[in-house]
Amino acid sequence: MSAPISRFPVPESIHDLPDDVRDAMLAVQEKAGFVPNVFLMLAHRPAEFRAFFAYHDALMERESDTLTKAEKEMIVVATSARNRCLYCVVAHGALVRIYSKDPLLADQVAINHRTAPISERHRTMLDFALYCGLEVGELTDEWEARLKTAGFTHDDIWDIGAIAAFFGLSNRLVTLTGTPPNEEFYLMGRVPREQ
Repeated sequence: MSAPISRFPVPESIHDLPDDVRDAMLAVQEKAGFVPNVFLMLAHRPAEFRAFFAYHDALMERESDTLTKAEKEMIVVATSARNRCLYCVVAHGALVRIYSKDPLLADQVAINHRTAPISERHRTMLDFALYCGLEVGELTDEWEARLKTAGFTHDDIWDIGAIAAFFGLSNRLVTLTGTPPNEEFYLMGRVPREQ
């Protein structure tokens, strides 16, 4: 018997959902091989599902000036770890492993990015992400200078702060609902995917 994926109602069948929500789930299922639990949890409120994933995709899928997909996912893992969000650490840790081609990086960043074997650029990025996600988050002259010295553009700085802020929301929703990560996420980027 599997554990419930939310303390709130989830659809008994994705075929009972609005077409666009169902289509989004089927698209991710085709790509990943399963429907992530967060999709089912958010389907409880289709309008919020749409808004959540529209902003998620606007941040995470758009081309950034210099931020790579792996760097964006590192931000998610570092901030989610500090927010004690198992779902996001596990799910986005899988994406860090895949995008970086480094099976150790996600775990090292989740535990302590200050001691992880990462570049000074990445350390500065994650310092700022945690400052935005957990503290005041004000872009001071000092922070701007530090980030620009590390090679980040003004748009990158927005992206770092916005990703940290957005995933603070995501972390809180997943915690509220008690949504566990799918088991599939634990092995992604660690073992070869079956064809």
